Amino acid sequence: MTRTPVSTLAAALVAGALLCACSQPDSAATNTAAANTPAPSASAAPQPANVDVLRFKIGALDAVALKDGDIDAANDGKTFAIGQPADAINALLTAAGQPTDTLHLSIQPLLVRSGAQVLLFDTGAADASFARAGRLPASLRAAGVEPSQVTDIFLSHHHPDHVGGLLGKDGALAFPNAKIHLSAPEWEAMKKDDGSAKLVAAIAPKVETFQPGAAIVPGVVTAVAVDRHTPGHSAYEIASGDQRLLYIGDTAHHFVISVQRPEWTVQYDQNAALAQTSRRALMQRAADGNLRIYAVHFPFPGLGRFKAQGDSFVWEPER
Repeated sequence: MTRTPVSTLAAALVAGALLCACSQPDSAATNTAAANTPAPSASAAPQPANVDVLRFKIGALDAVALKDGDIDAANDGKTFAIGQPADAINALLTAAGQPTDTLHLSIQPLLVRSGAQVLLFDTGAADASFARAGRLPASLRAAGVEPSQVTDIFLSHHHPDHVGGLLGKDGALAFPNAKIHLSAPEWEAMKKDDGSAKLVAAIAPKVETFQPGAAIVPGVVTAVAVDRHTPGHSAYEIASGDQRLLYIGDTAHHFVISVQRPEWTVQYDQNAALAQTSRRALMQRAADGNLRIYAVHFPFPGLGRFKAQGDSFVWEPER
């Protein structure tokens, strides 16, 4: 993003002219000086900011929000706020300045560098039919990282908008050198899922499971169990010094409905009642502790905080 002034040659020519007024150097010396005159350097064209990449810090750690794509869900009471009156849902959305016909979810995996380790949290939806996604590889490279450089992948759970990027279109591992971390209960559930059989077979040699709440990378990454979106759904706390970031996975999907009404039923939750209790508990803990949050499905880049408001919460984005 720097501009290099094209002045070296001009300066040399002016100096040469002044010297010629005082003396007449021989032609060999003149030719030598000309040969040694550096060529003017081309100005670097300014590069536009990549809207799919946002760099930030977690203490001393370098982190990057990586856009993979988007999901649009109809506001028809079949996915979010199941069983709630349409008027109540629409009033909530309207008050937040949101459309009432469609609920928009973003998809943004998280990249963190910790020493020699390159950590990726979830892998996006890739070519899943329900999403407009698959931009993670380009976002990753825009952040200066090749897929082969990723050393560790942390999966919140095995839904396709979080594991979709694990394999390339050829069926090979998209991140061939990465360990794949997920909770032991989630891995067991994934192995029993017939729809995940191909993926399970491909990633099995790379999988390292952990118990809910385990310190996976001591001092840096700790699992935080959030029941019961899936059998072993996990959030992750990322730490550096006294700074913390809580990656919440699918604890909350929509930045208005999920946050302001955490007890409203979501189709994706396997055990709705337990998931609702877990959602409220995590938001309460985050609000009480003023925790910095990374929400993979909130508007890009998904950075912000939950703030208590009455008996509920609101989302306060960083930007």
